[in-house]
This record gives sequence, C-alpha cells and structure tokens, in this order.
Amino acid sequence: MAPDKDRQPQAIEPSPRLVSDIRELIHAARQQVVQAVNRAMVQTYWHIGRLILEDEQQGEARAAYGQQQLQRLSRELTREFGKGFDVRNLRNMRAFYQAFPNRNALRTELSWTHYRALLRVESPQAREWYMIEAADQHWSSRALERQIGTLYYERLLSSQDRTAVQQEAEHQTRSLSDQDARNYLRDPYVLDFLNLPGERYLEADLERGLIDNLQAFLLELGKGFAFVARQQRISTDDQDFYIDLVFYNFKLKCFLLVDLKLGKLTHQDVGQMDSYIRIYDQHRKGDDDNPTIGLILCSQKSEAVVKYSVLTDSEQMFAAKYLPYLPTEEELRRELERERSLVQQQIEQANAPGESND
Repeated sequence: MAPDKDRQPQAIEPSPRLVSDIRELIHAARQQVVQAVNRAMVQTYWHIGRLILEDEQQGEARAAYGQQQLQRLSRELTREFGKGFDVRNLRNMRAFYQAFPNRNALRTELSWTHYRALLRVESPQAREWYMIEAADQHWSSRALERQIGTLYYERLLSSQDRTAVQQEAEHQTRSLSDQDARNYLRDPYVLDFLNLPGERYLEADLERGLIDNLQAFLLELGKGFAFVARQQRISTDDQDFYIDLVFYNFKLKCFLLVDLKLGKLTHQDVGQMDSYIRIYDQHRKGDDDNPTIGLILCSQKSEAVVKYSVLTDSEQMFAAKYLPYLPTEEELRRELERERSLVQQQIEQANAPGESND
C-alpha cells in the first residue's frame, strides 16, 4: 500500500524528566538573579547611607543642613533613577549605615526589606540576633516582622535558665547551650494566627487550629522543630494515652510532647505530662535520641504549681502560657516583665541568708 502523503508525522513530546530538569535550572537561575540583585541593592544602600552621614558631619548646622540636603538629594536621584530615593528611604539608608557600621558583618541572604524591619529594633544585641536568626532560619521579611512584633527575642530570653536573667542580654545570647531545652522553649507563645473566638473555644478547637496553621506554629515554636503526630497513642500494659501534639527537634535530637490546656495550670496537668514523658522515653524514644521533653501549653499559669512541683528544677518538663491574640507591644512587655520579676524573686529567696534546702 502506498504511503499516505497527507498524513502528518506524529508529534514527539519532550520527556517529563527533560522538562523538569530545565524548569529547575530556570528557577535556580532566576533565584540567583534575585539574590544577586538583593545583595547589590543592600550593599549600595549601605554605601549611600555612609556617604550621606559623612556629608552631614561636614555641615555646620547639622540637623537643618541634613534635612535640606536630603530633600535636594532626593529630587536629583528621583529625577535620574526613578522611585526608591524619596527622603524617607534616604533616611533609612543613613540609619542602615549607623545601625550596621561594619559592612562585612551584614548577612547577604537578607533583602533590603529585611533590613528595614531590623532598623525598628532599638537594642543592638536584639537587632544582631534577629539578623542572624532571619538568615540562618531563612525567614521571609514578613516572618521577621512578625517575630519582631511579638518580641521573639525577649520571650526567648525570658525562658532561659533562672540564673541567666541576672545577666546582660548580649552575654545571655552568646552563652546559650544547644543541648538545653530552655534555650528553645519560651514563654509566652503568641498564637494570634489562629483567630480564636474570644474565650469561647475548646481544646479541640485550639488543637485543630494549630494543625491547620502548622507552618505558622512551627515558626512560633522555634528553630529545629518538625511535626510528628497529632493525638499520638502511647500505651502501657493496661491503659492507652493520647498526646495532643508531638514534634521532634533535630538540634536537640529529642521528641517534644505538647499538652494543650484551657484555664489554669494544675498539679494534675504536671503529673500527667510527667507520665507521658516516662512512657514515651520507654516505648518510643530511640537509642540515639536524647530524653524526651514535655511542654504544657496553658491559657493561665499558676505560680504556686510551678513553684511546688517538679517543674521548678526539671530539665525535661516545662509550662508556658499562650496568648490567643496579638497583644500590643506594651502589653507583651508587661507580661514579660511580670514573668521576669517572679523569677527574680525566686532567685533572691533561694540566695537569701539563712535559707537552706536541707
């Protein structure tokens, strides 16, 4: 039979693997371009800030001279280069240089948007810590802004070992031990992303909300955590128990058990978590894992329960308060000051003359 001259040759589709490989190359190239542009922008803005400050320092009436110079400079740069050089942004560049005078200490992984958020942090120690964490943990600029707004750094420091509250923030930050769970858990936790309905919700609503917003909760929980299970069953010879949430921390190399509680912390809550930890260590912990830690996340803490229970000196069990809404910065600062004051009183009582543990 003669071949059909009108028949079109069958189209040969590229292999899915070829398309996938090329797609990855293009995405990687675009990402490299974005990172290169970000690095160049950050470095350029740092140098612009340096030049502005050096020029201002030569003016006789520094404040008035600086304001006039920024306005004239903004008009010139905007006319030639377009948006991005208004007076406000030029002030940010000047503040950027003042806040980070050592150019070599800048983290090139961070964008100009990251650094503008960092400029709002007054404490130099906190600002440096946020910069390092944002780079190491690959925080987006939005994630960084949220952590600054909820005083992540201050809450982390307030959750450290009791003796650490007597030290300066810089010393505390540098002396953190990667093997101490206190360096990873803090108090309080801010769970505003759950949008809980005021006071009318159940523990099941809280648990479901945390699972539905797992990425946000992992960010709030801290670094090194990965989700393992929800309502995980652990069993003894005659009884089954269900743990609300289970995580694993790859830096501490241990499991974290989270028990969610509405209302005030009780001795029964502490005893229950103690049992969970013991059972988990016996039946679930691997030979290479460190001892399991437990976190009781409650809406109200009881200082009496904390003081007169194993929570006082335990290295495996902790209690923390959660806030179901985003408080104002002042409200959160008052909360942290109250926690610090209570811890400080306990330290003073323990060190008072005549006190004895015998």
